[in-house]
Amino acid sequence: MPDDEVLHRALAHARAWRAGAPEHPVGPSAGVEEMLATFGGPLPEQGSDPAAVVDELGVGAVPGLLNIQSGRFFGWVMGGTLPAALGADWLVSAWDQNAGLRDAMPAVAALEQVAGAWILELLDLPREADVGFVTGATMANFTGLAAGRFAVLDRVGWDVHRDGLTGAPRVHVLVGAERHDTVDLALRYLGLGAPVVVAADAQGRMDPAALAAALADVPDGEPLMVCLQAGNLHSGAFDCFPELVAAAHDRGAWVHVDGAFGLWARATPRLAHLARGVEAADSWATDAHKTLNVTYDCGVAVVRDPVAVRSAMGVHASYLPDAVGPGNPYEKVPELSRRARGVPVWAALRSLGRTGVAAQVDRLAERARGIADGLAGMAGVEVLNDVVYTQVCLAVGDGRTQEVCARLTGSGEVWMSPSRWQDRDVVRVSVSNAATTDDDVRRTVAAVRAAVAGCGG
Repeated sequence: MPDDEVLHRALAHARAWRAGAPEHPVGPSAGVEEMLATFGGPLPEQGSDPAAVVDELGVGAVPGLLNIQSGRFFGWVMGGTLPAALGADWLVSAWDQNAGLRDAMPAVAALEQVAGAWILELLDLPREADVGFVTGATMANFTGLAAGRFAVLDRVGWDVHRDGLTGAPRVHVLVGAERHDTVDLALRYLGLGAPVVVAADAQGRMDPAALAAALADVPDGEPLMVCLQAGNLHSGAFDCFPELVAAAHDRGAWVHVDGAFGLWARATPRLAHLARGVEAADSWATDAHKTLNVTYDCGVAVVRDPVAVRSAMGVHASYLPDAVGPGNPYEKVPELSRRARGVPVWAALRSLGRTGVAAQVDRLAERARGIADGLAGMAGVEVLNDVVYTQVCLAVGDGRTQEVCARLTGSGEVWMSPSRWQDRDVVRVSVSNAATTDDDVRRTVAAVRAAVAGCGG
């Protein structure tokens, strides 16, 4: 086949990158300007041999790659990639199917349908819910909130599709003070404006009394949505779902849960209590690239009411065949055409099974606890959060937090994210990679100790 050499070269470069991940520097050694110099210049007049192009990529990009596959990468909330998910993702690209159409592309449609059913079973969410595969947690939040916007306006007799938002009843949206910014972004996309902010406690959990007060301020019968959180970005804390969901539903609210990485706690008996009661909500957002360790571009939107999500997302055109049964996948997500994102999810779940997913989530939480324990006894270092899940938030005394973080990322040994939490400079540790080992924990603690010492600690 004419593309055999191209694929062989791509495989060789991918293997080299993956094999070196445990000891590659965690941070990139070259910046954007150096990468522009490597790959830029005028548009070529003549083409190049495809295998040579792949070689150019496979060699030239390496200095500018962030080693997210490293067991000592703890930035943002980015997971690694399981072998089965990576292999499945390669097949998805080779197959080149449009996963929006069910009957025309039956293999990928079936795989995604099964993956969605497995997610509902694994996370113990309502089995009647619709599951859609989107780009990431941002669009998963957007999809759930779009379904909610349709539902709460429909209840008061307003057809948002026909009449838009001009002149519509105001949709009141209540959010926690420490929600992720993508919730606000989704609300902006939906034309709903800035939400009402509800106070949170020291760990970032929404205050039930503050929610009750905010709900009391909403006039009876007006459209209402409440956004809750499974896994605070800094502390890993979970909202108190039984109390908060019940209070919101008593006022007729649609309840959406941003569970980008925290929703996976429900996959393990040891941690499921953190998200107890979340199943009573109306929509949920998560990201399989985080805790599950699927390849990038794989958010998951789950909506209890299929009519609401399909009314918000669906479209019908003369050239698009109507699918029998569950309907077309494009009716549950913002895109009409897309790659088969759910296939790597199927592969990850098939390779791990229920017990394997539980063990993976447990290990991530255990590694976070190990890092926190190692740091807690270190002079000058303060662990700021209750480490209940996969997040550790720390600060270094004498205003050295940012300098320590810069030394860590510059060392190549470990990568952590600088941030601000509760008016303090902090370093965030997000343990999201299944490749993180006890030795990585040891090396991480040692790297922090060295960075503190290098800053005069």
